[in-house]
Amino acid sequence: MRAIAIDPISPPVTLDRVSKVFSGRRALDAVSLTIEPGEFVAVVGRSGAGKTTLLRCLTGSVPVTDGSIRFGDGDLAGLSGRGLREHRARVGMIYQQFNLVKRLRVIDNVLIGRLPHLRGWARSASVARFFPHAERDIAARCLEHVGLSERAWQRTDTLSGGEQQRVAIAKILAQEPRIILGDEPVASLDLANGAMVMETLRHVASSAGVTVITTLHHVDYARRYADRVVGFRQGRLVFNGKAVELTDRAVVDILGESRPSDAAPAPTIAAEPRWAVS
Repeated sequence: MRAIAIDPISPPVTLDRVSKVFSGRRALDAVSLTIEPGEFVAVVGRSGAGKTTLLRCLTGSVPVTDGSIRFGDGDLAGLSGRGLREHRARVGMIYQQFNLVKRLRVIDNVLIGRLPHLRGWARSASVARFFPHAERDIAARCLEHVGLSERAWQRTDTLSGGEQQRVAIAKILAQEPRIILGDEPVASLDLANGAMVMETLRHVASSAGVTVITTLHHVDYARRYADRVVGFRQGRLVFNGKAVELTDRAVVDILGESRPSDAAPAPTIAAEPRWAVS
């Protein structure tokens, strides 16, 4: 599969003793962490461990109480106004809900990701779903990247849940993000569709060079697909290592039990999906 050049390539992300306090409670407690460009990082932990707070701090939607977050050489704390809006525009967010317009065609949903890049007449014309050929070419390449080129002209509500989430990822790629964050992006999917979405995210990180940081409920997904796993417990970073280093003992340290009571193992996939093969 042809890779898409994302400009700029994700910068290193550095958290230096980051703390976030809400009403006297430490949601994050002196977290230090460096994430390299193009890494696929899974964030695991129980509810209330600080996972979502971490994502919100990375987007800049909530300021840190102490410490600093740097994207490359730029300190997030130094951004305000237009600079902060530009940062948020370059952060792609994937949610449990797909955030798509179901009645639109797939290609039109992906083109929505191009809106921040349009100016003047092109932005006005987009209201009538008219986009320049160059923008449609970008959207088509993003769909190719997630293996859905053949679905471009279908109504989005005719796709499976896993396919719709992959359309959401294509829309985010069209946004040209510096980084992609996921908030439990496979929580609402069955195991087969969840595995396909995880394969897509891994492919995006490895071949497009875009850093992906996603919270996950299933530890087995983290083990199977992530380059690195970070584990949080009561706001503290208690695990930071390669996915293969996430032993059962480490899971106990993070979750306080051998596995979440409602977790299920990720399915074994005998071969790479057709669209994921280069």
